[in-house]
Amino acid sequence: MALNKLDRRTRIKFKLRKRIKGTTESPRLNVYRSNSEIYAQLVDDKAGKTLLAVGSVEKTIKSAKGTKIEKAKMVGKLIAEKAVANGISSVVFDRSGFLYHGRIKSLADGAREGGLKF
Repeated sequence: MALNKLDRRTRIKFKLRKRIKGTTESPRLNVYRSNSEIYAQLVDDKAGKTLLAVGSVEKTIKSAKGTKIEKAKMVGKLIAEKAVANGISSVVFDRSGFLYHGRIKSLADGAREGGLKF
């Protein structure tokens, strides 16, 4: 039986999540992409807490002109700035089963430009 897109992404996500664990020193940079928005959060899996969260719904990004790819890059830069301000320099990237191109890649590039290492 063929899988639909959501089932396929869920399988990939759980397969990735088995290998990727976030710690306090190196949290997991989790990315979620909807049709119109993109969200990123830093998660400490050992403590079970979300350390930071940023989305394209923030006022500074929402009011900016540009494509969804450009806004994803802004989200990456913003989460990197907040992470560096909180003393986090390295993260583990979790693409949540999404393919690594387009908006996901743009967010990762923005986070690298902002100072995060992964």
